Amino acid sequence: MSGEKIYEGILAVNKPQGVTSAGVLRHLQKHFNSSELFKPWVDAEHARRKGFGNYRRRWKYKALNVKIGHGGTLDPLATGVLVTGIGAGTKFLKDFLSCTKTYETILLFGAETDTYDRLGKVVRRAPYEHITRDAVEKALDQFRGEIMQRPPIWSALRIQGKKLYEYAREGKQPPVSIKTRPVTVEGLEILEWYEPGTHDYKWPEEEMVPQEKAVMEEMMDKIASLPVELADEVEIDEEQIGLEEDQGSSKRKSPPPVTPGSSDPEPKKQKINSQSTSAEVEPVSQPPKKTVEREEQLAISSSPQTSSDNHNSNSQRSPTPTYSPPPAVKISLTVSSGFYVRSFAHDLGKAVGSCGLMSSLVRSRQGEFDLHPDKTLEYEDLERGEEFWGPKVQRFLEGWERKKAHEKES
Repeated sequence: MSGEKIYEGILAVNKPQGVTSAGVLRHLQKHFNSSELFKPWVDAEHARRKGFGNYRRRWKYKALNVKIGHGGTLDPLATGVLVTGIGAGTKFLKDFLSCTKTYETILLFGAETDTYDRLGKVVRRAPYEHITRDAVEKALDQFRGEIMQRPPIWSALRIQGKKLYEYAREGKQPPVSIKTRPVTVEGLEILEWYEPGTHDYKWPEEEMVPQEKAVMEEMMDKIASLPVELADEVEIDEEQIGLEEDQGSSKRKSPPPVTPGSSDPEPKKQKINSQSTSAEVEPVSQPPKKTVEREEQLAISSSPQTSSDNHNSNSQRSPTPTYSPPPAVKISLTVSSGFYVRSFAHDLGKAVGSCGLMSSLVRSRQGEFDLHPDKTLEYEDLERGEEFWGPKVQRFLEGWERKKAHEKES
């Protein structure tokens, strides 16, 4: 099918719910490594490594995998376009970090969680009977155009070398304020309005115990009261820029309980060369078994339930009262790089005098790629065998090659 031609470039994969972005890369790699389509690439890489001297001895004998990276992480909860680079195509991934993206999200009113989505624990509730479609339409005006947005607590942004979710996990305030960042909302509209009792979207069943809730409420209130200001230093979100190939991480870890005074060992810090891009990475290495197991445990998508075995036997779950159904809304957003849909859901809930959380998320477009079958590889296609996915991947990569050749001529 492929002859001796080496196929490299960019393609988009339709990521399913419940799978991490790193998990998608590993799954692609599993099928690509032994395929006929990518055999010329593997053979060429073998030959290249044979020429390595002793100064590159570590790479010479490293397990050989097809080089794969991605151009922007999707949470396990989210589905949709995941731009993926193959071989030399990884050097173009940086272009997809700065491009616009289109999302469709469903926002549920009346409650907020520590993660700002339905996979977290309920921190507080607020009245929602007054919320109407007109009220939401009016509130959306303040989110259009160039706005300032504060990233969520549970994110991978680094402050003084430590990720925000690590501070939240320990129940500690970050040493400096989480500053707002400029983002642009080019398109924002309501696609569908759900009256109370007309939909099946629900709040998480698990609520924080009083001690956890007090700590998280204090952190949220402090963040909400901070002045609007630009960040005065670059804070690198390494997981957003596609370093999962080496780390096996996800953009936002599902949160363990917040316990005041507790302290997890600080993870080993990774050096990031500010002169290199996220695309210049080595092939996906197989992560340790414990890392894979933990990541897959964190990728539970359809249920926010957490096993009681993961909690201290002395912890007690707060009883969940019965509430009347809240309203929900489906919204389409076209946004710039760095935009957090979870933060938008949280902030919109506040803007209508209540609370809000993100119940679902679909990335329908990233740059030139959208969810049209002719532009995106379906994740399920991989299980149907190379005779099915091979021609599709070959066509996508040949199309990318023609596009780059045309741009070079122009």
